[in-house]
Parts: sequence; structure tokens; C-alpha cells
Amino acid sequence: MTYKYFGAPDGATAARVPISMRPEELGGDELGMNGMFTKIKPETMAAMVLTGIEGVPLHKVPPLELVVPHPDYAVVKLPMTVVDPLRGIGEEAVGAAAFIWSTVPDRGGPRDAFNVYQLLHEWQDFSHRLHEAGHQPYCLVWP
Repeated sequence: MTYKYFGAPDGATAARVPISMRPEELGGDELGMNGMFTKIKPETMAAMVLTGIEGVPLHKVPPLELVVPHPDYAVVKLPMTVVDPLRGIGEEAVGAAAFIWSTVPDRGGPRDAFNVYQLLHEWQDFSHRLHEAGHQPYCLVWP
């Protein structure tokens, strides 16, 4: 699976993104919305930020909202609580969250804390761009 995170002002705009471009042609920032590619699932990002930074118990992490179900792709909306906390934290909190997440095994085994730290900084930048644009976070998912 591949994930393209992007910002949009509303669900209707986010729903038009896959129609305007074929997912396999997406790259860099052609969406024009300060998007980013990653192999990290939206559910994983939501859980990591809310549990690792906000201290929310894993069973209380809210589900993602499905905006577009389609046989070839999907668009999901992430809660603002997944990106907003990143704007207000400093280096120590980013480092602590990266360490915590690096100890949680996933299908590929535990991750290197420094790689997680870099990923969190990318998400922190993404969070700032969304806030400045007044956008909400969405994710285009395709196999």
C-alpha cells in the first residue's frame, strides 16, 4: 500500500483529488497541497501521535473517517487531533515519542528511533503547513 497525505479545506475537495490525478502518477507535490508520500498507515500515525505524544490510551484513538470508498483507492480523513499536537511540541517531546514508537514492534519489527524522529519532524512540518492553509488532513490510499 502507498499513502499520500495531503491537506484540503473540506471533504468534497479531498474527494475530487483522486479523480483529478491517477494515483500512480502522483509524485512530489503535484497535488499542490503540500502533500507527502509515505508507507506509514494513517491508523499508525494516528495511534503514534495520540498515544506517544498526547498519552491517549490506544483503545480511545478515534477511527478515521472514510471520505471516498472506491475499488481502486480510498480517501480517508484524519482527525485534527492527529496533526495539531505536533505544532506545539519541542525537540524533547519529539525525541521521547520517537523512542517510544521505536520500541513498538510492527510487522517489520521495531524501527530505528532516529528514522522515527525524522518522520515526526516531517509530520510536524506537514502540521504547520496544514494549519497555515486552514486545511484538514486527508490520506489517499492505494495498493
